Amino acid sequence: MKKYIFLLLITCQGIFAQVQFEAKVSKTTLGLNERLRVDFSMNDDGDNFVPPNFEGFKVVGGPGQQISQSWVNGRSTFNKIYSYFLMPMQKGTLYIRQASIEIRGQIYKTTPVKITVTNAVQLPKDPNDVQANIDDAIHLVADVSNANPYINEPITVVYKLYFANVNITNWRELDKPKYNDFWSQNIDIKQLQVEEGTFNGQRFHFVVLRKTVLYPQKSGKLVIEPLSLDIDLQIPTNRRNIFGQYLLTEGNKRVSAGAKTINVKALPEAGKPLDFSGAVGKFSFKVTPTKTSLKNGESLDLNVNVSGTGNLKLFNLPKPVVPNSLEMYDPVHTEKVNTPLSGMNGFINDKYTIIPQYKGDYPIKGLSFSYFDLGSKTYKTIASPEIIVKVLDGPTEASVATAENGGVAKHSVSKTDHFQFIKLKTHLESVHKKDFFGSTLFYILLFLPLLFIPLIVIFKKKKEAIDSDVMGNKIRQSNKLAKKYLSEAKKHINNKELFYIALEKAMHNFLRAKLHIETSEMSKDKITEILLSRNANPDTVSAFINLTENCEFARYAPSTVGEIQHDYEKAAQIISDLEKQI
Repeated sequence: MKKYIFLLLITCQGIFAQVQFEAKVSKTTLGLNERLRVDFSMNDDGDNFVPPNFEGFKVVGGPGQQISQSWVNGRSTFNKIYSYFLMPMQKGTLYIRQASIEIRGQIYKTTPVKITVTNAVQLPKDPNDVQANIDDAIHLVADVSNANPYINEPITVVYKLYFANVNITNWRELDKPKYNDFWSQNIDIKQLQVEEGTFNGQRFHFVVLRKTVLYPQKSGKLVIEPLSLDIDLQIPTNRRNIFGQYLLTEGNKRVSAGAKTINVKALPEAGKPLDFSGAVGKFSFKVTPTKTSLKNGESLDLNVNVSGTGNLKLFNLPKPVVPNSLEMYDPVHTEKVNTPLSGMNGFINDKYTIIPQYKGDYPIKGLSFSYFDLGSKTYKTIASPEIIVKVLDGPTEASVATAENGGVAKHSVSKTDHFQFIKLKTHLESVHKKDFFGSTLFYILLFLPLLFIPLIVIFKKKKEAIDSDVMGNKIRQSNKLAKKYLSEAKKHINNKELFYIALEKAMHNFLRAKLHIETSEMSKDKITEILLSRNANPDTVSAFINLTENCEFARYAPSTVGEIQHDYEKAAQIISDLEKQI
């Protein structure tokens, strides 16, 4: 009798024990290059475990499964753990979303866990860890050509990836470098080339990943934010194959070029010209008219041009000053500037159109252009000569003034005389317009609606034929419904894990919509019972249950694109069949 009472107490204890399902992390704050362990732990055995999608993380290990059960003083304890190893893909605040498990027909979910990701940190080295052994085999370096430039003096940053005794299979940018307070220009690298070089006195292979030309825009200490990469590697092990070759293992490495501080010097105040506009480099300066002698009504173009090497895109050209008798229009700015690794070179040009109004000789004052010469570390000024514009004919300012004062001068100037060189076209319209009634447009608009009558009749017959096809409409509606629920899965058809997560959600959402039951109420027996009560085909119900149960296994089992496509088509067919049957 005591034996039966003991067994009854143990059974009741198992029935009334509180189920616990929680997510535990190895740390809540970690660097961008550190790993995170996540354990989903439960104190009762469950099925249909669904992990979160780990958005913002890369799964580098898992899932691993541990089960332990013990009896102490007649009391049973059970623990089951699903473990994952993650690496963050970005800095900031990330979350481990909810995981779910089904225990005795009830769905349990974990509480989201907040994770803070900081900059990459220095990791301790473990000589027995294969991952640690590659720390000295791969380096990301930012080579800066000049760490102490003047304002607007060009500097270059070249990012090189050094590696030895490893094979790089893929790499991704985690953090792009930021060039605050710099004018920057990236130089395209059409194809990566592997070269040989030395780093810290040792021979390495390296590739140039990025080249950037920078022009500092203010003085002081300016910081270039680092470039960080996530690299997939193949690492040789100590084991060999039957041919004596070292076996390779897959690995991952996070590298960062590190932040760079640039000490930018201000341009000297001593000797700075009043007309200095920020040009730094080595330039030539020209002011050239297209003509200096012209007739009344003609125009000339005045070109102000600076060419050479320097910050050509970062300063303004001087503006000419002309007499009031010359009408000058806003300039047309053109530039032809190349930006190789050495900095900008080429020319910039402002073209002014000038139109004289009266006969006479008119001076255009010479212009001056100042720049800071990086070679001599001094300011230099280039001046252009004065230009005399001769207008050979036309009214004079004196005759116009006499006519305006009521004199007898016979010369007068129209306000539009200086536009005579422009050929204008005149479009005339008749004052006698035709009536709309009886016109061609009138009859077109009158009979055009009659042409739509045959189209309306054809459309109506087509619609009646479609409406009468009851079975065809059901099939089309079922196919449309299947595509609706499976649209998310189809987006991830090239990503096995995301595809099967979306596929499982699509099957659950279909049941929720059609059977009006919540996810927590879904169990294999209840789904089968409800579907069969709705006159669903048993084979279709069995196929639905099998496909739902296989989604979890298929996410981690090897599979091909053809098998994933087959599962997608199978799910579409099952949803379509169930829609028609229930």
